[in-house]
Amino acid sequence: MSRHLDTDHADDRSSNQSANPHLADVMSRRSLLKGMVATAIAAGAPVFPIKDALASTTSTLGFTEIPHHMAENHAVAPGYGVQVVIRWGDKVEADAPAFDPNNITAESQAKQFGFNNDFLAYMPLPLGSSSSDHGLIFSNHENVHHQLVWPGIVEDKVKLERQTKQQIDAEMAMHGLSVIEVKKGGGRWSVVDGSRYNRRIHTNTGFRIAGPAAGHARMKTSADPAGLLAYGTLHNCAGGVTPWGTCLSGEENYQNYFGGDSQKTAEAKNHKRNQVGGAIRNVWYKFYDRFNVEKEPNEPNRFGWVVELDPYDPSAQPIKRTALGRIKHEGAYTVVSRDGRVVVYTGDDAYDEYVYRYVSDGRFNPNDRAANRELLDKGTLSVAKFEADGTMRWLPLVHGQGKLTAENGFRDQGDVLIDTRLAADLLGATKMDRPEDIDVSPITGRVYVALTKHPNRKPENVDGPNPRAGNQWGQVVEMIPPGEGKDADHAADVFKWEVFLAGGDPKKPEQKAKYGAGVEHGYFACPDNFAFDPKGRLWIVTDGQDDAFGVCDSAYACDTTGPGRGVTKLFFNSPRGSEICGPAFTPDGRTLFLAIQHPAEEKGSTVDKPSTRWPDFQANMPPRPAIVAVTKNDGGEIGS
Repeated sequence: MSRHLDTDHADDRSSNQSANPHLADVMSRRSLLKGMVATAIAAGAPVFPIKDALASTTSTLGFTEIPHHMAENHAVAPGYGVQVVIRWGDKVEADAPAFDPNNITAESQAKQFGFNNDFLAYMPLPLGSSSSDHGLIFSNHENVHHQLVWPGIVEDKVKLERQTKQQIDAEMAMHGLSVIEVKKGGGRWSVVDGSRYNRRIHTNTGFRIAGPAAGHARMKTSADPAGLLAYGTLHNCAGGVTPWGTCLSGEENYQNYFGGDSQKTAEAKNHKRNQVGGAIRNVWYKFYDRFNVEKEPNEPNRFGWVVELDPYDPSAQPIKRTALGRIKHEGAYTVVSRDGRVVVYTGDDAYDEYVYRYVSDGRFNPNDRAANRELLDKGTLSVAKFEADGTMRWLPLVHGQGKLTAENGFRDQGDVLIDTRLAADLLGATKMDRPEDIDVSPITGRVYVALTKHPNRKPENVDGPNPRAGNQWGQVVEMIPPGEGKDADHAADVFKWEVFLAGGDPKKPEQKAKYGAGVEHGYFACPDNFAFDPKGRLWIVTDGQDDAFGVCDSAYACDTTGPGRGVTKLFFNSPRGSEICGPAFTPDGRTLFLAIQHPAEEKGSTVDKPSTRWPDFQANMPPRPAIVAVTKNDGGEIGS
């Protein structure tokens, strides 16, 4: 998630006004743990069920960690090198012009690498191989920081109104998805110029709508009276890779692109719950009616989905998979459960929102790629409820079950999925500290959830997975399905859970941090995205450490098992004003790709006077989001 969307704006405050009890209330009512939980909460102490950190400083990570910093350039552990692979404005499609920051047009941006690269996936070439020196990189482009692109334009409604149609058209082209072919030679990565795989998808690209909401009355617009073709994808954040070799990308803060009074429409309740209308971050509605909710009240319903793209097929149409629900999606991690069904985990990235899981009806067929194409259209979406006894339950979001009936406003499954948040409210899901990326250990099968922070959580509402009031630091929650490794039952109705890590400075007891023993520079704040390396170690990148600690965002790693469990080490620091997104490893673990988003995004920093000109450091070039490749100087595995 882009950090400028986590400041003092109304649409980043909780919109969850449901009466769902916080877990602390459940604990109190059931008098669990003989009053220990209530006592701990009253004393302001965190409640960490199941296990405490192991008292050991042993770690399998062999790199020398670095200290936090606040600097114009990045920094990496000794013995490693960092290479810029592609930057905003670099050539993607064969006929793309060279980047000219003084002549930014929709035509050029539609063929160049977009702004604010976020989720990354490395896809080996050929399909089905484990090649680690030749592949495709899939990237999405979350949003545009106006002040780092256009002179005189900042995120202020009055000044945004000065934007021209030409500027807005260019910004629409900067969003979307990119696929690039890359090769490694002589220790360096390069983009394959003119590759048939290289393509850009943007705000005017047609997406097929699939699943239960396809053709629904509430998906129909003037431009698409059938409700089967949506144009563009907006504010894409973390994603995932399917077992059949396609890429998933979650549409997150789509509400920021719509203007008009949403409460004047038939979708008023839906729009309010999803914070749609009255945009102050984009004024696209000035020139395009589809972004004015008073003129096209159903258009926002066509965003907030998980989108799927086949990077191996340059002609493939992208798809919106509505069976996975409509929320502010962060992440779409996909795993095959032990019975062969496909499971997708995703978080709703806002305060007091929920954790979700989708389970397909059909089974994955590793020998027939085409047979798997509809697995994400027929299945069951559920929402998580964390219990005080250290268990958690998945509550199915199925029309006709429980309260999800016509009497409560849900006429069919399409309504349930379009109004996923409202449906989850009715089921009593657990309000969380801003769920972001979710990943699964390839070794243990345990599931890790990034909860970035919740500075507005009140003392009376702290609970087990959200144990701190005024939480500026975030935590990592471990969800534990029955079984281990490939035998883990990700489709089970009941899991266990515990808090694995709690961010903050361990030298400051009032922050109530939790790590393995002996953490030195590896303390973090605001965990955002995850990746596991081939050895099963968890890599964590952050978004917001400048607010928490006054330092740049960083990349950390730690073991999740053994004596080094929870001992986090600081590996990489980003340049000032940026966040790190989309960590992705090659299959051999010898390259780590990172997305560096919005360098110089700080108060008072503009395209004319940025706080850094990373990565070019040239007076005639603005700061540019980019993908970097981190490799070990001796060619070894990252982290060894």
